[in-house]
Amino acid sequence: MKKNGQIAADRAATGIPAVSYRPTPGRPPGLEVLDLPGLAARADARGLPLTMPARPAFHLIVAVRGGRLECSVDLTSYTLGAGDWLWVWPGQVLRFPDGAGAGDATALVFPSGFPSAATDALIRDGEDVPHRLITPDPPRQAALLGLLDALVAEHAELSGLALEAYLETLRNLLSVIVIRLVHLADPRRRRDSGSSEPFHRFRRAVEEDFHRTHRVEDYAARLGYSARTLTRATRAAVGCGAKRYIDDRVVLEAKRLLVHTSLAQAVIGERVGFALPTVFSAFFHRRTGMTPTEFRSVARP
Repeated sequence: MKKNGQIAADRAATGIPAVSYRPTPGRPPGLEVLDLPGLAARADARGLPLTMPARPAFHLIVAVRGGRLECSVDLTSYTLGAGDWLWVWPGQVLRFPDGAGAGDATALVFPSGFPSAATDALIRDGEDVPHRLITPDPPRQAALLGLLDALVAEHAELSGLALEAYLETLRNLLSVIVIRLVHLADPRRRRDSGSSEPFHRFRRAVEEDFHRTHRVEDYAARLGYSARTLTRATRAAVGCGAKRYIDDRVVLEAKRLLVHTSLAQAVIGERVGFALPTVFSAFFHRRTGMTPTEFRSVARP
């Protein structure tokens, strides 16, 4: 039987494992409410201990009530204490170096399709907020914990309502929490309805195709916009042009693979859209000030 170290080495040689959403057996799909030991047990049961890097294909919100919890999200390390909330979006690389640690926390696990379409439209603006750690002030923290306590209680009452009413109750309570967290993550964020839809379509297209093309013109042709429209919409949404947005996504993926895998740099270059290792190395150096080799030696834990 393989030890954790050998499992980690095997996975590092192939890539960062994705973790799909699976409901607890015997419960309706949509929302899981877990404490930290429960979250760790679920991860262990799937052969993906919290100490190993993984890409959840679902939202994970961790609300810390006491103690400390160490974690890393996309190469940024966080130390969470009482009153902190961490929101991990689908596709981000998550790792808990100390596992469940000694913290007292509630974890909310849900796929993107669980909130209503209206709520999804409201919360998707938060997908590009760079900082996932949220520390509300005392009045807002009290309000959020009140909502969280209500959600925990309703989640435990599986047989108290008809199934449709039960799921709708969970969905509505969760919606209030996530909408409040989106606002707290970036309360000054500009929401320009005139540029929102082009940018969100562009963002989704980049997520799907950044490993094939880095040209704004290719995305414009695919989506039916001009390159100028995409650049204007991207700048209004996240403060940079469309080409910079694509390049930033490529750099992020390259960094993820350099740190969390043992893949050869040529293979990593291919995975992020470069046919030649020298071109990938030059691009990475131009954007980060380091070669891929230098970055890997500095950034790997």
